[in-house]
Order: sequence, then structure tokens, then C-alpha cells
Amino acid sequence: MNKIIASLAFLCISISMLAQEKPKEITELKLNLNEDGSHYLKATFLNQVWLRYNESNPGTLVLNQPTSQTFDIGLRRTRFQLYGQLSDRVFIYFQFGQNNFNYLSQNQGNRKIQAFFHDALGEYRVSKASEKLILGGGLTITNGLSRFSQPSIGTIATMDVPVFGQATVDQVDQFSRKLSVYARGQLGKFDYRVILSDPFPVATNGAALPALSNNATFAQEGHHKQYQGFFMWNFFDKESHVTPYMTGTYLGKKKVFNLEAGFITQKDATETSPDGGVTKEFHNMRLWSVAAFYDAPVNTETGTAWNAYLGYFNYDYGPGYLRYNGIMNPASSVQPGNPAGSQGNAFPMFGSGNVFYAQVGYLMKKDLLGEGNGTLMPYISMQSAKYDRLDKQMNVMDAGINWLIKGHGSKISLDYQSRPNYNQQGTELIRSSRKGQVVLQYQISF
Repeated sequence: MNKIIASLAFLCISISMLAQEKPKEITELKLNLNEDGSHYLKATFLNQVWLRYNESNPGTLVLNQPTSQTFDIGLRRTRFQLYGQLSDRVFIYFQFGQNNFNYLSQNQGNRKIQAFFHDALGEYRVSKASEKLILGGGLTITNGLSRFSQPSIGTIATMDVPVFGQATVDQVDQFSRKLSVYARGQLGKFDYRVILSDPFPVATNGAALPALSNNATFAQEGHHKQYQGFFMWNFFDKESHVTPYMTGTYLGKKKVFNLEAGFITQKDATETSPDGGVTKEFHNMRLWSVAAFYDAPVNTETGTAWNAYLGYFNYDYGPGYLRYNGIMNPASSVQPGNPAGSQGNAFPMFGSGNVFYAQVGYLMKKDLLGEGNGTLMPYISMQSAKYDRLDKQMNVMDAGINWLIKGHGSKISLDYQSRPNYNQQGTELIRSSRKGQVVLQYQISF
């Protein structure tokens, strides 16, 4: 940690000295290690502030008081990155930060322990100046399944990513990161990633372990490796994956159309028990998806562009698996008689079954709001899922607009989300009503 801080301080001081020698705008914190800049160290920063109004799900409690609506302020993400190409073959990447920090964060303990290493990895390029085969390892978001399983959150087209695509988030991983070894690369227009991961036990995720029942939960005993793959064909421009993260939108600077497929599998990943744990049955986890991604300019002179994604996800965690999740949930618990975990803004985000996800956004002409004031990018998205324990198709819809003041570097997003609520009837959840939330986000990324 001390070495990283020292390197970051040295990088900032060096940039400052260069700025004094050459009075010009600095567009990135980059320290070249050789004359042509092919070897370098680079630092980036990101902060996302949320102001949110939420209609609470039925039965919501906030610090033991019934609450029908909430207004909260939080940090969705605060991140620091340090990465670089140290030689022709060696690349390093570190990311440190925190997520979902609002007034309820760590309310049962110490609110000052939120920050942690997200990524710490090293890569070796097998052939000099070639991206055909790169070997890597460490704590990393390099994943299989889909584009949104490893998203570059500072460049997304919607206000937030479809989190269901990070299918095991904070169950057997660390905020979607896993201890992994992998091979990735590009063979012409073909992009691939194959990964062997060592998943964390669910008992170390910081949450109370669920009671065992006929519905699958992540296994509390045994340990098996996880195998992942992601494969993509680039029809037009190839995407440059300097880091393992995948860009959300290039804002018209590239013409990208990709078809993708991916999977995650793990032996005996979940378990069920009809008698509360006396006898147990273990189940393999098998997740796969196929999708198309389009991000391309409409008019290069005016700067207009389209962004679109359509994907199908087939999730088999085991019989009856269902998990509620609410992003930076503004509530602490739920009254008896309501589905477990359904408080605040939560909905059944993950489950065994099928999911369709679609999003589309349109980048309007540059300087739409006047020179130096940026432009707008409206969008809509929908997660449509038929999980085994839900009585009907579940649709979660978002609509919003980005004010790109200075691209992704300074961006204000306004988002409205409509989500369904459910009542528990036996083992099945019956859809009852809908609730909404409005979020205003300000993002600074440099």
C-alpha cells in the first residue's frame, strides 16, 4: 500500500513539474518511462455522488422505524487507479476505493472501513507488440459471461450498470472481483478471455448466512474452482482492452458492432436442504449468455451517435435460487411477513431462470448547450426476467438523460427507475405493485 501511495505521489509531482515547463492543459496523469511513451505509469480518479428519492417497498424499516419513502445522499463509487506498461511485455493494474457509501453504511459496525482493493493484477504479453496472447493473474474483474460482467463504470451509457450481469457479486467474489489466473487476447477480429477463479466462501461476505431450505443458496461447505469464458467478434473497429474493463460507450469516437457469448460454471456451488441442514444436496452453477453491442457515430461532423445492447442470459444457480438486491439500499430491514431482503429499493435481481436485457441511448450533437457546456444523451433500459420462483415476468425499467459537460469526465445523470414488488405465498412470489426511485448523479472522472 505504501509503495502504491509513493508511486502515485511521485507521478503527480512529475506531472506538476512537466506542467511548469510546458504551460498547457494536462489531459491525463501519465508518466512516460521511455522516449516514445510505450512504457508508462498512469493514474485515474473517479467519484460518483448520488442524490436519491425512493418510494420504499412495503414493510420497509429504517433503523427500526416504518418508512414509506426516503431521501439520501451517497457515494455510489469512489475509485483510484494506478496502472502501466512497465516493459514491452509487463503490465500492472491496481484499483482502490469504496462503493455504496451512504448514511446506513456499516451501521452495525465501523463506517470507516469501507475502502478496499478492488483489483491487483499483473499481466505478461507472450509475444512482444502482439495482443494475441496475454497471461494474467491476481485479484481482478476479468470475468466470463458478458460485457456487463466487467464494465468500465466511468464510461457507461446509462446512469448505472445492469448489476444482474455481475452474477455472483458479493456472494463468492469481492464486488465482482475474484482471485484468478487467465488468458486473454485478440486474434484478428476475435476477442477472447478464459479464466480460472478461486471463489471466496460465502461465509466471508459480511452478511448473515441464509437458512437452508428447498431453495438453493450458495454452499456453506466445500470448495471448488470456477471456470469462465468470454468470446466476442468485432465486425468493425476493434476495441482496445488496455485494462480488463470493457467500455460502455465511446461517445461516437469509434464504430463498434460486436456479437458476444460467455459462461460461468462451478461444481457444487449451491446447496439445498429439505430439513434445515440435516441432509443436503449440492448443485452445479451454470450461467451463460449471448448478446450484441452497437456503439457508433451517426454524423461525425455533428458528433451524434447511437449506443445499444441486447442480451439473453440463462441462469441456473440451482433449484429455486432467488436473491433480492437494492443498490446502495436506503433501508435497513423489513417487517415480518414480507419477503426476506425486500426492503428499501430491492427487487429480485438474481435468480435461476431467464433474463433479457436491452438498452439504447442517443448522443445528441456536440455543444448542444453552447460551446463549453456539452451535450445530452437520453437513454432507456429494461431488465426482463422470468425467474423460477416469480409468478410472472419481472420488468425493471430505467429512463434517464446524461448531461455530458465534458464527456465522461464531468457528467450529470438523471434517472428514473420503476420496479415491481412481490408478496410471499408459500415458496412463490406474487407480483403486487410497483415502486419508483429518482436519482441525480454527478460523476467526475479524470
